[in-house]
Amino acid sequence: MTAMQKDPDALPQLIGEFRPIDKWQAHINRIFYGLRGGRLREYYQTFAAADYRLAHALAADYFSRACAREKAIGNGREAIGKKNPDLPPHSPSPVAHRLLVIHEWGCGNGNLVACFLSHLKRLDKDGTVYPRVRYVLVDNQQAVLEAAKTHPDLAEHRDRVETLCANVEDLSSVKDGTVDRILCNELWNDLPTKLMLRKEGEVEEEYVRPNLSETNYEAMTDWPGFIRAFEAKDLDALKSVPPFLEDIIWEREYRKTDWKEVPYRKTITEFLKQIEEQVLVPVNLGACATIKEAKRVLSSDAVGFSSFDAGAADLKVLNDPEKPCYGQFGGQYSFMVNFPLVEEVAKHLGLRSVTIEPQREFVGRSLRTNVISLMDLLATYPSAGSLKPWEQDRLILRTVRALNERYHSPYERTIEFPIQQDIPAEERVSLEGIVRSLKLHGVPDTIAYLTEEEVFGSIGELEALGYDRQAIRPVLMAEPSPVEYRHLFCRP
Repeated sequence: MTAMQKDPDALPQLIGEFRPIDKWQAHINRIFYGLRGGRLREYYQTFAAADYRLAHALAADYFSRACAREKAIGNGREAIGKKNPDLPPHSPSPVAHRLLVIHEWGCGNGNLVACFLSHLKRLDKDGTVYPRVRYVLVDNQQAVLEAAKTHPDLAEHRDRVETLCANVEDLSSVKDGTVDRILCNELWNDLPTKLMLRKEGEVEEEYVRPNLSETNYEAMTDWPGFIRAFEAKDLDALKSVPPFLEDIIWEREYRKTDWKEVPYRKTITEFLKQIEEQVLVPVNLGACATIKEAKRVLSSDAVGFSSFDAGAADLKVLNDPEKPCYGQFGGQYSFMVNFPLVEEVAKHLGLRSVTIEPQREFVGRSLRTNVISLMDLLATYPSAGSLKPWEQDRLILRTVRALNERYHSPYERTIEFPIQQDIPAEERVSLEGIVRSLKLHGVPDTIAYLTEEEVFGSIGELEALGYDRQAIRPVLMAEPSPVEYRHLFCRP
């Protein structure tokens, strides 16, 4: 019998004091990545972890913009030459030979850079862009950088890939105006974020305080030692204690914002006037800090900055008191991005061409077709919501096998799909057989983009599983969800 069963009124045990939620978020993230950095895909997946289509769209976009820029510069030099006939007739443009520095902030497992460089190399048949690229992976965890560099598809590109262990909110080692392109994929929701609201003319923010249950307390053989290690973020010591991150109980209260600790006061307070009183909204300070650094390090004619993340772009959604401001994965906070506020900060900092669009529109535009994610397709299955967990696994695997009749990736990937333990033995054998049979050039992950042609090219096999083509077609044409993966782009 556990302590909680013995005493259902046992009080949680404090492991810290009230602090703004962004402060505790940064604290917990440091512990989470230190303890579980090598197992991220057990907790969440991204569109770049195994799939290639976001990387290919970014490579095609970069190649197109870089070539257009150099053509425009060439045309300008030609016009100057006509006005100044004494200039050498074929003097090369210095821009055409400069190094092209690309940064990826928050590099994940290395799949994005591998697919980006591979596709850029294929597109650049004349060798005018790819040979000049230096691709810098930036992360504040050295172990993450080292792991990303081992991605097998990076082998042919290693002479142009570098790493920088640094905090993307303060890249003091990077000189001003030296970067041509910045890619930032699903990082903003991980960076420090406050939750703010207006109340009776004042701006307040959420403070939280962490506790563990009596059960967790009894499981710790050295409670004072655990408290010291938790406060100091002592990873070596925390590795030896029972798992606790998912079991933290957070108390919440609201206090007036201390504006001495918060930048962009005027921009934030003006924005909050558009939000109803006592409605919480995310204020993504970490995202704003990356925008500021991007403005500093990008060259004056840079291709620009792109961030992809899940968030809201509509004030109606932000005014909804029931919206999901954050989720928790493995005990780690992951915040929704407040895109309109980040856009206001970008404009305040003087960045140009600020645009926000659904991520799938960016990918679909590159492919010149409509795209949906595999998860979008699975959601159209008539009885998807009533299936048992192992039945959902079976549906996913059978769907992937059906799509693989038409789908062909240019990369070899073994889909990672652990079979659950609580499943009938006969079904386990069947599902393990399906996993082994899936082709290496097939759908690489449950988080992957599918084209309209791939889906309807496999519609016979999908209908045999129980899908309805009339339910799928509207999803391909659907408006973005209130909280959607989006792409914010801007230039100096």
